[in-house]
Amino acid sequence: MKRTSVFPSLAGAMALTLALALPGAVAAQGTATAGDAEARAAVRQMGDFLAKQKAFTLKAASSLEVVLDNGQKLQFDQAAEVAVARPDKLRAKRVGDVLRQEMFYDGKHIALVSQAGGNTYYATAGAPPTLEGALDFAREALDLAAPAGDLLYVNAADILLEDVVSGMVVGAGTIGGVRCKHLAFRGRAVDWQIWIEDGSRPLPRKLVITSKLEPAQPQFVVLTSDWKLAPKLAADVFRFSPPKGAIKADFIPPAGKQSPGVKK
Repeated sequence: MKRTSVFPSLAGAMALTLALALPGAVAAQGTATAGDAEARAAVRQMGDFLAKQKAFTLKAASSLEVVLDNGQKLQFDQAAEVAVARPDKLRAKRVGDVLRQEMFYDGKHIALVSQAGGNTYYATAGAPPTLEGALDFAREALDLAAPAGDLLYVNAADILLEDVVSGMVVGAGTIGGVRCKHLAFRGRAVDWQIWIEDGSRPLPRKLVITSKLEPAQPQFVVLTSDWKLAPKLAADVFRFSPPKGAIKADFIPPAGKQSPGVKK
């Protein structure tokens, strides 16, 4: 006796539900650009709000899709805790499926502690005197990206909107029990969505980036929570000391890059 799959009917029911629930402009195959100016303005409001925060902490949970040669997708998760004190301090700790790292930036140096193969390693390098310069340097010279890195720049909105061709307001959403504004954007290399908290604290609560450079269109998802604005952060929070028993190592620059000048 042939079994009938429930998935076609379930998919149909979901499609009908979404068509009824979503705004008409979105349901119409996502081709509308209604609300482009409003969507961009919301991102800039978020960026301006973040730029005014002299210090903040947050937690982030992210998922990265990796596409195998046979087309199968694998997902790798990580959790992070981030502390920022503008204009020149950062500490970020992350634990994930493939890495356990802690990053320090004190205005003069970047340090990284990483656990691998049962050992603890650390490396240090001189860095530019601003957080934005340090984030650029870490990415370009050290092949190191901070968790939720694009959201930490003082010009976060400019970075997010740089490649945007069109945007739209999807509608209201709820992330972690927080009422948000759901926005969607199309770019040349990526499409992305962002959920921004409603009200007096327009904080980014979720970001979904879909790559258009691969046919399988893998996604990167970040959820943020536990935002604390104007926390009291002692100076030693950002001060690096090598863990006891840790092995000193050097940063390996990306292919084609010169050594970043690791401090001995």
